[in-house]
Amino acid sequence: MIKNFDLDHDKRESFNLSLILIKFIYKDLYYTLYKGEIIMGYLFAVIIGMSLGLLGGGGSILTVPVLVYGMEMDAKVSIALSLAIVAITSLIGVFSHFKAKNVDIKIALIFGPIAMAGTFLGAKLSVFLSGQVQLIIFSVIMLVASIFMIKGRKETDGEKKELNYLFIILEGLVVGIITGIVGVGGGFLIVPALVLLTGLPMKRAIGTSLVIISAKSFSGFAGYVGVVEIPWTFLLTFSAVSGVGILIGSYLVKFVSQEKLKKAFAIFLIFMGIFILYKNKNVFLEDKVTLMNHGPVYTFQAPSHAA
Repeated sequence: MIKNFDLDHDKRESFNLSLILIKFIYKDLYYTLYKGEIIMGYLFAVIIGMSLGLLGGGGSILTVPVLVYGMEMDAKVSIALSLAIVAITSLIGVFSHFKAKNVDIKIALIFGPIAMAGTFLGAKLSVFLSGQVQLIIFSVIMLVASIFMIKGRKETDGEKKELNYLFIILEGLVVGIITGIVGVGGGFLIVPALVLLTGLPMKRAIGTSLVIISAKSFSGFAGYVGVVEIPWTFLLTFSAVSGVGILIGSYLVKFVSQEKLKKAFAIFLIFMGIFILYKNKNVFLEDKVTLMNHGPVYTFQAPSHAA
């Protein structure tokens, strides 16, 4: 007697087993890739910390591209996290400058609150900008920072100047708003401003700028709380790993030429800035297509009339 097999049933069973196997392999591959991405992210955190330790500032500008393109995080969340990371790492850098008496508390107390207000305002204004527009502004700031790094800073003994409070307020607000919108510390703008407006020597200007950067970055981060969802565990872990990188960088700084390192880093920033502009080129293309198809778009809202 020949036994009849249910071919459809056998095919279904085989198909179901194949699905289970694919799901198992995919899940295992997903977790492997996820773990690899996390490890790479923390490796980048060490590199960011090392650049801060080696350069004394400017390294934090890597944080946003690392989070956006290295860890595929949302642009707005990345900018918010960058502010917190910049605040924490700058605060770590303050201690050595404070011990060396390179921090002017009076200037920090004048400049700091204004910059904090500007950064908080910038964070709140960011809700009116898309993440892509913020990244474009960030890339422009990155290119400007690279120019400042290539030019370098001249060591000056400084000369006492009468404080121009109007310029200090304007500069603090502008730099603060930029910080709040794009998530960079803005040391390349603050240090020259402190030298020019207050007459601080370069070393004291750098030390004082770290206090201001830390304070205003905390303020900007506070402005993002409630606007974006903050992954607190990741933030604290990433910042701690960056702190380890700072210690490594601070040790290595004695073996590396600062000027050569800053120029090499500046060239890297130019390429990174161009890369970010390229990745967000569709913003410009969409605007161009809109203008070609429809012409400039103007909106008019009729005034409401009370009954």
